[in-house]
Amino acid sequence: MTTMIRKESAALLTVLSGLAGAPRAKPLGGAPVPEVRLPDTRLAAGHRRIIFRWEYTDPSIGARGDGVARIAPPDSVRLDFFLDGGLGGGYAIVLGDSVFSPTGAQALRFLPPPPLLWSTLGRLAVPPAADTAAGTEGSILRADIGRDPVWRATFDRDRLVRLERIDGGRVVEWVSRAGDDAVRYENERGQRVLTLKVTKSEGVSELDPTIWLR
Repeated sequence: MTTMIRKESAALLTVLSGLAGAPRAKPLGGAPVPEVRLPDTRLAAGHRRIIFRWEYTDPSIGARGDGVARIAPPDSVRLDFFLDGGLGGGYAIVLGDSVFSPTGAQALRFLPPPPLLWSTLGRLAVPPAADTAAGTEGSILRADIGRDPVWRATFDRDRLVRLERIDGGRVVEWVSRAGDDAVRYENERGQRVLTLKVTKSEGVSELDPTIWLR
């Protein structure tokens, strides 16, 4: 019985520690928008290849290297990551709201969940929800979509610049997109940070179909 109580206490402390690490969400703010019409963030037609630098940190590991994203609209992308120094790498395939990797959960823990992963490319792909509230401040539009979790999307004019997952009134994780092609993902509870810096983006006539094989 004592052992069980200790385990339950440890689990509770872990949960409370995670809650403490996640900041409280600020009010939506801005002038209320009675009829919400969000910008169209669908990926532009045509295959693309994006080359980037990446860096990942959490309390137990740090890594960096080069990467490439090969995009097939409307909802398919393959992400390849290569460690500096030729120390290996890995890849993940995103198809709609699913992510796959040959190395399983160990590799996927480095990546955001699908809605936040799509937001790194400027695509809003959150689960559908009837509850949506929005407010505007100048060129900024913020929209809260759904309830527990709430997905808060921030647009600057038609560009998605930030997406947050709010759970229990706290910002659990988020993605921000700066104007200089820098992307940052943070998981507040897990203290996981992934940054991407685009170095080249180009259209390609076609993609090798074998890149989607798992």
